[in-house]
Amino acid sequence: MTEKKFKLRAEHIRQLAPRFGGCFATDMITVVGHQVGFMYREQPDFDSDSGWRFFDGSEPQEYLDDKDNIAIYDVNTIANYDPDIIPFLFMPIGMAFERQKSTGKFVEVNFPSDPDDSLD
Repeated sequence: MTEKKFKLRAEHIRQLAPRFGGCFATDMITVVGHQVGFMYREQPDFDSDSGWRFFDGSEPQEYLDDKDNIAIYDVNTIANYDPDIIPFLFMPIGMAFERQKSTGKFVEVNFPSDPDDSLD
């Protein structure tokens, strides 16, 4: 496995959304630098997990099936990549949001029927 080259360097990460805990995000956000296009909050998988899962929204299932393309980050880190997520971070478990291509704004969508499929 090659070392990832992140779009943001550690010294550029500011405190935008501290104390939310961990989350999962794809390399399309952290390495490629795409905006979050789809996000949902599920039951946490571990003690410091917020339950948030962040995707650019275009990742094919094969991409999501490769564990090298998804990692655990502090929610604050992902907020630095895309501050548009910050107003949604207090939303409860079971919520999902998708960025509308026409407006660039997040809208509530149906929670994924089996969200764990995307992280297995």
